[in-house]
Amino acid sequence: MSRDYAFAQVDVFTDRIFGGNSLAVVLDAVGLLDAEMQSIANEMNLAETTFLLPPTRPGCAARVRIFTPQRELPFAGHPTLGTAWVLATRGILPAGVTRFALEEGIGPVLVELEGESFVWLSQQDPVFGQEVSDRAAVARALGLEEQDLLAGAPVEPGNCGIDFLYVPLRDRKVVDRAVLDARALVAGFADAARMGVFVFAVDPPPAARRVYSRMFAPHSFGIPEDPATGSGSGPLGAYLVRHGLTPVSDDGTEARIVSEQGTRMGRQSFVHIALSVRGGESSHIRVGGGVVPVLEGVLRLPA
Repeated sequence: MSRDYAFAQVDVFTDRIFGGNSLAVVLDAVGLLDAEMQSIANEMNLAETTFLLPPTRPGCAARVRIFTPQRELPFAGHPTLGTAWVLATRGILPAGVTRFALEEGIGPVLVELEGESFVWLSQQDPVFGQEVSDRAAVARALGLEEQDLLAGAPVEPGNCGIDFLYVPLRDRKVVDRAVLDARALVAGFADAARMGVFVFAVDPPPAARRVYSRMFAPHSFGIPEDPATGSGSGPLGAYLVRHGLTPVSDDGTEARIVSEQGTRMGRQSFVHIALSVRGGESSHIRVGGGVVPVLEGVLRLPA
């Protein structure tokens, strides 16, 4: 005898199979123990695996638990988008519903379907921490020189629910050269032990609404490098607005940015970021991208 659990796998932040960031969604996780969920995520060996459960909050379509191969996360971007798309396309939601909330560790997360294969999620307003003063140490931890960092732009932690350290670099070539030494980073900046490290370079004008990114988190999330990081892309957009690195609309009230991520590791992804802007600060942040189905299967666990 076995306990069978159906799952689906999708690629997120892409419009083609084998691009973007892969996600496994266990469609009905009732009866799974926490340790079993963690073991399944480790077996899947993807950046994240999600587990669908009945909601405990009113107004939410489902409860979603998110696991990396190493630990559970209270929130993550590409798992939210991919899970929302799976719910919508499998008839689990009422017909015609395109806007709904998912219950996650940080609370309800609002999602919205646009067309057949694009999904937006809404993020909390960003919070930024104190600038990291030892830029040379950060550069060394990335296998770079201090002059490889973008002059005049701070190394700064920020979050919209999950903490990341934002490190602006001079150009795309420098981004591709970065190799994280997590021990060296934590030795110079202890709080980095719980943060993913987001390195990026803004494309020069007139393409300044695009940014080229990589995210490393072997020490904090158990992910050596992430092909696409929705949870970190909202604060990234807010960082760019905050420090004048991307243009805003003519009336100064909104910004639209596309972050290209995963290209260096052969999983090119495009993360769309939309923000409301007031006084150089961002709110009403949305992150979106395409979702593509890949495969379906059944997990068989001992009874």
